[in-house]
Amino acid sequence: MLTTLLLPSWTPQTQARLPLDTQKMTADVFLWHRFFIPFLLLSCFSGVGSSQETRALLDLKAALQPSSPTDVFHSWKESDVSPCNWTGITCDSSLSVTAISLSSRNLTGVFPLDSLCRLPKLQKLDLSKNALKGGLSPWINNCSGLQYLDLSFNFLTGQVPELWNLANLRALNLSDNVFTGPFPVSSLRNKTYLAWLSLGDNPFDRCPFPEEILLLRQLRWIYLSDTNLNGKIPPAIGDLTELVNLELADNFLSGEIPVEITKLTNLWQIELYNNSFTGKIPVGFGKLSKLEYFDASTNHLEGDLSELRNLTNLVSLQLFDNNLSGTIPTEFGDFKRLVNLSLYSNSLEGTLPSKLGSWAEFNFIDVSDNFLTGEIPPDMCAKGTMTRLLLLNNNFTGLIPATYANCKSMVRFRVTNNSLSGVVPAGIWGLPNVVIIDLTSNSFEGLVTSDIKNAGTLAQLFISDNKFSGSLPLEICQASSLMEIDASNNLLSGEIPPTIGQLRKLNRLKLDQNAFTGSLPDSLGSCAALNELNLASNNLSGEIPSSLGNVRVLNALNLSMNELSGEIPASFSSLKLSVLDLSNNRLSGPIPPTLANDAYTGSFAGNPGLCSFNAGRFRPCATGSGASSNRALIICSVLATALLLLSLGFFVHLKRQRSNEGPSRDNSWDLKSFRVLTFTEHEITSAIKEENRIGKGGSGEVYRVDLDNGSTVAVKHIANLEPEENHRRSSRGTAAMLVKDKADGKWKEFEAEVAVLSSIRHLNVVKLFCSITSDDSSLLVYEYLPNGSLWEQLHGGRSKNGLDWPTRYRVAAGAAKGLEYLHHGCERPIIHRDVKSSNILLDEFFQARIADFGLAKVAKASGGGAKDPSSAHTVAGTHGYIAPEYAYTYRINEKSDVYSFGVVLMELVTGKRPIEPEFGDGKDLVHWVSSRITTKESVMGLVDPRIPEALREDVVKVLRVAVLCTARLPNLRPTMRVVVQMLEEIGDPEPRVFLYPIKSKRKDDNEEEDEENPKSQKPKSSP
Repeated sequence: MLTTLLLPSWTPQTQARLPLDTQKMTADVFLWHRFFIPFLLLSCFSGVGSSQETRALLDLKAALQPSSPTDVFHSWKESDVSPCNWTGITCDSSLSVTAISLSSRNLTGVFPLDSLCRLPKLQKLDLSKNALKGGLSPWINNCSGLQYLDLSFNFLTGQVPELWNLANLRALNLSDNVFTGPFPVSSLRNKTYLAWLSLGDNPFDRCPFPEEILLLRQLRWIYLSDTNLNGKIPPAIGDLTELVNLELADNFLSGEIPVEITKLTNLWQIELYNNSFTGKIPVGFGKLSKLEYFDASTNHLEGDLSELRNLTNLVSLQLFDNNLSGTIPTEFGDFKRLVNLSLYSNSLEGTLPSKLGSWAEFNFIDVSDNFLTGEIPPDMCAKGTMTRLLLLNNNFTGLIPATYANCKSMVRFRVTNNSLSGVVPAGIWGLPNVVIIDLTSNSFEGLVTSDIKNAGTLAQLFISDNKFSGSLPLEICQASSLMEIDASNNLLSGEIPPTIGQLRKLNRLKLDQNAFTGSLPDSLGSCAALNELNLASNNLSGEIPSSLGNVRVLNALNLSMNELSGEIPASFSSLKLSVLDLSNNRLSGPIPPTLANDAYTGSFAGNPGLCSFNAGRFRPCATGSGASSNRALIICSVLATALLLLSLGFFVHLKRQRSNEGPSRDNSWDLKSFRVLTFTEHEITSAIKEENRIGKGGSGEVYRVDLDNGSTVAVKHIANLEPEENHRRSSRGTAAMLVKDKADGKWKEFEAEVAVLSSIRHLNVVKLFCSITSDDSSLLVYEYLPNGSLWEQLHGGRSKNGLDWPTRYRVAAGAAKGLEYLHHGCERPIIHRDVKSSNILLDEFFQARIADFGLAKVAKASGGGAKDPSSAHTVAGTHGYIAPEYAYTYRINEKSDVYSFGVVLMELVTGKRPIEPEFGDGKDLVHWVSSRITTKESVMGLVDPRIPEALREDVVKVLRVAVLCTARLPNLRPTMRVVVQMLEEIGDPEPRVFLYPIKSKRKDDNEEEDEENPKSQKPKSSP
């Protein structure tokens, strides 16, 4: 056509009539016009197209680049003729853009649409795993050529629009965003080519399983976990015969698993965990011969496992927390690919197949909480890859096979509460990667060997309730990662290793009910992280070392039933103990005044030599010469303290005077304000006096400061050296390192609190007005809350009746809203990590404020339980409030705060402290409550007797929320947003039905499945 336009009279016959030379020349002209001119024109037109597409992509760059710490756009240059060589861009043969792939590029900003849909041939758009905000506008329908759309793992919000013009979609992935509203059923209509559907992890409105999905017969991948689906799986699911993956976990689905699912013979993975499925595993399930991953855990399935014995390709089988019974098929021992087996919390019986795990590179087994018997299979670590052996709470017998002494890959070895016996193979004590060894409640005997010095990562050693004998090896102090040691109720003897203080991370030490002798090591005072110390019922003698009073985080201390003598150290006055028991020793002298109160009644019984200068239940100290000398000592101490304060005051006065001598000297205080201030720096610094001290926070003393304008503020004083100052001011060697560690920790807590609170504006979070820092001190100025903490109101006698129920409810609702804001209202979730009643402060109207953010962490963009690198082997928090998975895995996420808040709710309901002697040794409030939820009467009996009968129905509803919050598995706990909703429903005159059932029993160890099991490691929503 183009040649005809250029040479309208040209024909082949015309050429034949011309001379040969002319014919040749004319032919050349013809070829030029026929081929080269169109090529030039096409290039010209392509250039125009490329220019338009370049402009569209540069608009995309402009929208995302300003807040993107990435060089992904380095190659995107406006001077380029074509964008086809740009990073993440793919073009077709005509140089038109067909794909944009910018996954995992740290992109932020608002999701763009208008520029993208100016690319006429765009077929693939992948902006997944970034931090994009905004919504998905109906504009997306202008990208009518899209076949692949992946916007997963962002922060997109709003409703998913009807995708009526995207009829060619092959893959749609919008998972892991914050889309709300109705489930996007309309987006699935007319998508006959759709093979990949991934909408999981979005809080859509509750709805039944969408029937429209069953019409998409090309589907190979369905990921709809955590989308609020309810009802039953329709039998027509069996018509989707191309399915390879079916994930419907974390929903509200119920009924039986339809037998029609056995038609889906191409299935590679089925994920149905955390629903309410009932009935048996369908007959014919063994037909799914390609199935590798099957997880239907945390449901109500019953029957046996016989339908699974032919699934020889299984790699991972997880059916924990159901009602399954019968035996474990012996065929499991012949599965050549099986590496993960988790069947805990069922009613299985019989033995484990002897060849189990011996074929493949076996990873873990957890069959805890069943009725299994027989011996432990010997070869599960034959390939040297096993990481977890969890056999808790069964009836296993025999010895620990010697083969596990060489299992260098082992991380968690737990055989609690069985009937195992004999000597533990020596190598197990020194496994190089083991984090927890738990042999509790068996009949083991022999020694804890010196091999333990090789256990460089061992954090938890639980060997209580056995027949271990001999002394603890001195080498135990070389296991420097140890955080918890529980060796109670054994036959151990000898002295407690004097170098125990070298375990700097030790958080819990329980050696009670043994035969230890000698004195308490003074080095215990060096265990700065020690939260619980129980040495009761031994033969210890000598005096209590005063250094124990320096362990400021000590929360529970039990030295009862020994032969200890001398006085109670005066340093104990600074401890804030929830549990104290020094009874039945030979102690004498005065009880420190801060301990001589009703909270510690019974803590000093059986020590006839003890007395008190305080009026109360304790025997008054005599007025004889001994008492006179004690008083003289006290008077001398007071005078010395006063002299020291006067000297310090004189020094401060001189320093201030010198600082005003000339304009060239720098001011020693640096003030940073975060709100409009009505006070001066001098008003604050001059009021840091002993007479103004009102308490102690997590990392410093707290003072009340009455301002000149008539208002009042609270000031936290953190007296520490900045890290860089420590090298100048401390001596060299170990002492210097100790000072530095302590200062670094306090400085980090100060920085954390400032970083978090300076940007927060919420009614239920304490206000931070400013920070004032100097070379060796840090001050934080807060609003003053006149009613103190919730702990003081409930347990400290500050409120005679421990608060009435309406007030308690308001406190609970307010604190929940504060935590909801931290978790869901900030740009990045803020994890408090130390939620407890003493960190919930009350204003004059008893409105709650969340306070003390010294341990707070800002979660990563991806959310979830990332390991906290700054505290990988330190359990942050307070004994009785710490979520179980944090103590075992050192992982933190929002669900850890939810657990702690659940404990606070239990305090409000029961009126009891998190740790009470009546709970029993090693038991806390959560265990006490859960063990008593059996009948309606027993539940009513948990309510604080000070609460009137007429209000107890509503109180029990709050207890229901508390039980949900303290579920052992983190993924079973509601979010704080849901907690707020449930508490608001309780406050309604006509409360609605709860969405979650009450559960009274959780696992002992198996919360780790939520953090570490293979289902969370597979690419659940990527092709």
